Amino acid sequence: MTPESDRELLRRFEPVMRYTKGERFLPLRVEPYVASCSLWAQMPDEEPVRLAAEGELTLDKLAEMRHDDSGARHFLKFIDPLNVAELAAYKFDRRRAERKEGKEKSFRAGRGRLARVGYIPRLLDVLFSLTLLVRGRVSGDTAAAALIAHERMEGRDEHVYYGRVVRRDGWVACQYWFFHAFNDWRSGFFGVNDHEADWEMACIYLYEDGDETIPEWAAYSSHDFSGDDLRRRWDDPELHKENGHPVIYSAAGSHASYFAPGEYLTELDLPMLSPAVRVLGAARRAWRKALRQYRGVGSENNDHGHVFSVPFVDYARGDGFSIGPGADIEWSDAVVVDPPPDWMSGYRGLWGLYARDPVAGEDAPAGPMYNRDGTARLAWRDPIGWVGLDKEAPPNRALEHVARRRTHLEAECARLEEEAAEKSHTLSGLGVEAAAMGDASHLKKQRGEHDKKISELSGELEEARRVLAADRAIAEALERKEKKLASGDKGSARAHIKRAYRPASETELRFDRVAEAWAAISIALSMVVLVALILFAREYLVFGLVALVSLLVFVESGFRKRLTELTASVTIGLATVATLILVYEFFWQAVVVSVLAAAAYMLWENVRELRT
Repeated sequence: MTPESDRELLRRFEPVMRYTKGERFLPLRVEPYVASCSLWAQMPDEEPVRLAAEGELTLDKLAEMRHDDSGARHFLKFIDPLNVAELAAYKFDRRRAERKEGKEKSFRAGRGRLARVGYIPRLLDVLFSLTLLVRGRVSGDTAAAALIAHERMEGRDEHVYYGRVVRRDGWVACQYWFFHAFNDWRSGFFGVNDHEADWEMACIYLYEDGDETIPEWAAYSSHDFSGDDLRRRWDDPELHKENGHPVIYSAAGSHASYFAPGEYLTELDLPMLSPAVRVLGAARRAWRKALRQYRGVGSENNDHGHVFSVPFVDYARGDGFSIGPGADIEWSDAVVVDPPPDWMSGYRGLWGLYARDPVAGEDAPAGPMYNRDGTARLAWRDPIGWVGLDKEAPPNRALEHVARRRTHLEAECARLEEEAAEKSHTLSGLGVEAAAMGDASHLKKQRGEHDKKISELSGELEEARRVLAADRAIAEALERKEKKLASGDKGSARAHIKRAYRPASETELRFDRVAEAWAAISIALSMVVLVALILFAREYLVFGLVALVSLLVFVESGFRKRLTELTASVTIGLATVATLILVYEFFWQAVVVSVLAAAAYMLWENVRELRT
């Protein structure tokens, strides 16, 4: 296939990008961004060294930065922070521009994210915000400076994507890479992080049937996730399409991609709390298995959250600017990067500031081919395996694969049947010989050897029959699958999805204003009460803390309509505690009573058996 035919294929299925109101950083060419950057090298435990000043850097110079063994971390630096006067002037101009634009073009967060989660995640959110003061981060004035530089950048209205076509295992993967100059999720949209530069990707998976190229799957990058949950089949209603082009709903600031418009609760796991998360996970599994009472703590919009995660919202409303076929503006160009150009393959460094942030990704990303540590990125080196399609055959090959596998299993079943029959015949012969030996003392050694062989062969025969039964069941399932495929039935479009992120429903978004106000003030209020207890009623500190926690739990359960669950959980908890206290206080008495009860029961059963 020629690059021109790849370009045609990319243009045929190029996506429509729908952004949220207030999004400022849209996809652009990398040339003007690189020309606006300086290049730096960071050696361990040393100050960074500038290798190329702003205005001196080109893609050709970037391509020369091959991987070295010095341990240096190479990175671009897009902008320097503003001073106080510049920042004040920027904010004044921005407010004036927003008033001029009107509400219809500006971002409004709507219902607060903290109203959607429990008390502990809100407390952790406060602690997470405080860590920004002491860890590596991109400051808010840097985000403002980035927007100023972006607005002055030549060619920023020329929106392009970088595409490649990968053919493997019967699949044709059309991969689209989008470059944004800045990620202002934290400073602009109350998110997790800010960082210079942002690479996002979408992939359309097709198969060739004769002269036709038919789309079958679509997958969108979302933060650092991978696996089956990222893809949707072409006939899945969740995958929106416009004139055959898939629609991507890009989250404000983070540029994470979603299939449906809405607000997505995303929860960040803090590394330092991972031991507590593991303990919590074990407790919830035990609670669910033993008492069948546990529903889960965290977001009701997805299955990922837990009580020790920090909540953030991805606003992928799709109500802002759109790019693509039939949208506000068409894609300016499709830049084919197969084979990858030298600037993409040669430079393994970061495409923006190296903030040395250990928590939440304030460091800029690397390019499409590499991870931040310089290793090959999975989505680039294996776009098929990135979303679990390496275990799926294209539809035009699926029937052949199923039939071949069923034929193989049927042959294996025939072999196992023959093997089991032979082992059974041998086992019968050994049994006859062992019976003939009886208890003859002069054959004691031979009888022991026979018994050992019988035991081993019995185990082998049992295992062969177990495997045979399992293979027969699989062969029958394959036969049913083969009949479905022959009739054109590909099965459920969502069978592969285990944990699907869903946007907040209209009911959830119409949350009571009192609950939202409570979410905003509860943390500060509880801290004030704690200080008051310490200062004025220290002798009642324990009692006061118990009362405070009880009140918070009760109010939280009321707002989330879980009072019934709370009552049941408290009842079970109190019963468990009471049982443990009784066992501790009357342990030996309980042992004596249990033994006597067991003896009485055994006596009763034995006597009843004698009488019958």
